[in-house]
Amino acid sequence: MPTQSVAVEQSRSVLTAIPGPASRALAERRRTVVSAAVGSSVPVWAARAGGAIVEDVDGNRLIDLGAGIAVTSVGASHPAVVAAVQEQVAAFTHTCFMVTPYESYVAVAEALSRVTPGEHEKHSVLVNSGAEAVENAVKIARRATGRPAVLVLDHAYHGRTNLTMAMTAKAMPYKTGFGPFAGEIYRVPASYPLRDPAGMTGEQAARRLIEVAERQVGTDQIAALVAEPILGEGGFLVPAPGFWTTLREWTTAHGIVLVADEVQSGFARTGAMFAIEHEGVVPDLVTTAKGIGGGMPLAAVTGRADLMDVVHGGGLGGTFGGNPVACAAALATIDVYEREDLPAAARAIEAQVTARLREVATRVPAIAEVRGRGAMLAIELVRPGTLEPDKAAAAAVAAACLAQGVLVLTCGSWGNVIRLLPPLVIEPALLDDALDVLSAALEGLAG
Repeated sequence: MPTQSVAVEQSRSVLTAIPGPASRALAERRRTVVSAAVGSSVPVWAARAGGAIVEDVDGNRLIDLGAGIAVTSVGASHPAVVAAVQEQVAAFTHTCFMVTPYESYVAVAEALSRVTPGEHEKHSVLVNSGAEAVENAVKIARRATGRPAVLVLDHAYHGRTNLTMAMTAKAMPYKTGFGPFAGEIYRVPASYPLRDPAGMTGEQAARRLIEVAERQVGTDQIAALVAEPILGEGGFLVPAPGFWTTLREWTTAHGIVLVADEVQSGFARTGAMFAIEHEGVVPDLVTTAKGIGGGMPLAAVTGRADLMDVVHGGGLGGTFGGNPVACAAALATIDVYEREDLPAAARAIEAQVTARLREVATRVPAIAEVRGRGAMLAIELVRPGTLEPDKAAAAAVAAACLAQGVLVLTCGSWGNVIRLLPPLVIEPALLDDALDVLSAALEGLAG
């Protein structure tokens, strides 16, 4: 198990009703000055965080099974990340790499070349967010192929910008009222083993996708297929075996750029450094963000050097892309993933969680499936005896967990999935405590 040194005690403690009075007071301040369009999953306000614990302004210590949506995978405020940020802030906070470059940007690109899938020569561009990384991947693919069309999967999530909203499947809350969206985006069916026809293999699911793409778009028009190896916001959907290998063969045969969106699934989260590695597939481009910086904002596109270099000079970049403080944090974070073997820690989390939850599922008819890889795990909830999604049940489970000091997130195209994204450094005993709370909440659905 990885070691950690954090200032926040690694135990759950509920001192007040949640939210407590201090959190409620801050919520009232927020109401007067923050746009109501900005949502928050839970009504507690953070004061400190360390490892797998968030301490709120009322002194409650909550077990964090969301990691800021897979961001603080090395644990909140990891000492190595904190030290790297402090050292860089004291040196300089910004020059803009496009004006006066600095070594840490190059060092991050070197690290990405080393850890991303494939032994080919790779180049990178650093940006600020996952959506920006996805947009740049599309720009690169279109420029390289001279084609306009981009394929995306049903149930996909790629971001909140105009282009990435078009690429995202779910309307509310991400797209409703914000159109018109960017064109030449085509949605094709994903592999969703729980809801696909009985017995459908991954290859058959891929052939279904290919038939739609060739009939509705045409391979000579397709620049890229952009897909999450495990669909994130769509419900942590793990494709059936053979889905990705069949798509890789097809994209290669037709000169289509294969982009693995690893924004949520990357950096040790699934038990491999990148989720696509489980599929035995090497993509042309990989987009990363979230877990790359240990909590600091950074994202990247990494891929085949010939593709990355096809864009004209000055065609990629941005004022804050590859900010030196974020680069320092990323270098420390990537070192932690490798030095502490956090992919192995994710696999241990998977074994611990799935053993508990699959046993609970035998007693709770509302649990249709426990699925995922590594520390990217999910519970899909339905009305018993059917596959009808039960969003209310997922919300009730999340609320029951929060009341007992455990933070869990929901997701899924119908909002009926509980997702678990614990920091990879969570201690087994702390995780067991959280699972006790989650199990009780799930068992409450059985009446």
